[in-house]
Amino acid sequence: MRPFYYERAETAVGAVASSGPGTHYLAGGTTMVDLMKLDVQRPTRLVDISGLEGGRYDFIRWDGDALRIGALTTMAKLADDEQVRRRAPVLSDALWLAASPQIRNMARISGNVLQRTRCPYFRDTSYAQCNKRVPGSGCAALDGGVTRHHAVLGTSDQCIATYPGDFAQALIALDAVVEILSPDGPRSVRFADMHVLPGGKPDRETMLKEGDLIVAFSIEDAAFPRSKYLKVRDRESYAYALASAATALRMEGDTVADVRLGLGGVATVPWRAKEAEASLRGGPLDESALERAAQIAFAGATTTEENAFKVDLGKRTMVRALLETARMEG
Repeated sequence: MRPFYYERAETAVGAVASSGPGTHYLAGGTTMVDLMKLDVQRPTRLVDISGLEGGRYDFIRWDGDALRIGALTTMAKLADDEQVRRRAPVLSDALWLAASPQIRNMARISGNVLQRTRCPYFRDTSYAQCNKRVPGSGCAALDGGVTRHHAVLGTSDQCIATYPGDFAQALIALDAVVEILSPDGPRSVRFADMHVLPGGKPDRETMLKEGDLIVAFSIEDAAFPRSKYLKVRDRESYAYALASAATALRMEGDTVADVRLGLGGVATVPWRAKEAEASLRGGPLDESALERAAQIAFAGATTTEENAFKVDLGKRTMVRALLETARMEG
């Protein structure tokens, strides 16, 4: 680990004011410290935001069907919140199926959605080729590397690294908004717009600018008691998704009144399957409709020989998640 300066911010405004080149925010540190040890992340200054303003940004608040969550709320606290588990179980599911109990107790939800890929060629600096870590160096995965865990949606000829998180799929499915404090003042952006596709610049993963500090997440219509997160992985505990689906349903009799689909484990960014949603709305949730929606969701997939199985697995995961969601009370 390289030398760095450490300071503890007392206020959000103070944290943003202290930002500058080489500065990173630190809360739980469950990802940042790992990447620093691996020499992948090299901050010159860490600003500790874990105790801002006596817990002002650690909260879970409902206002009717709207939900607002402080950025420094831990994964464990949100996952175990009784109202969230009852009214928006997809959020709780996604957090319970992530990481380990120790990490969930430490990690904050704002850091969780910003976690970086687990692509081995990104995290192991002995590999010279990684456009995400060293722009313009190439991609070891595409140049004959092992690609079983890599993305099939949202890829480019520069990068096929998979976005690793779970909670982000639930946020994107529920149309969350990110509240940000920046050096120019507060602003809000759609969570769906925060992560950016790799394109020709895989090193740029979000639209956040220098000094931007996430302070909260808001969901205008969060009450989906008929919602869930399904995760398929190599082992039952503490493994990243090979394919996952965040689903939310509202039914009127046998007709789909509203449906939300976030896909994980298969894409370079948190992935919203909007075209698949549109194909399901207004019709029955039967076998032919589900098969058609699954085909639409993965129509743009680009595969390698090793990860081609993810297309079929992703389709099956999505269909199973929707069927299980439909059987929930709501």
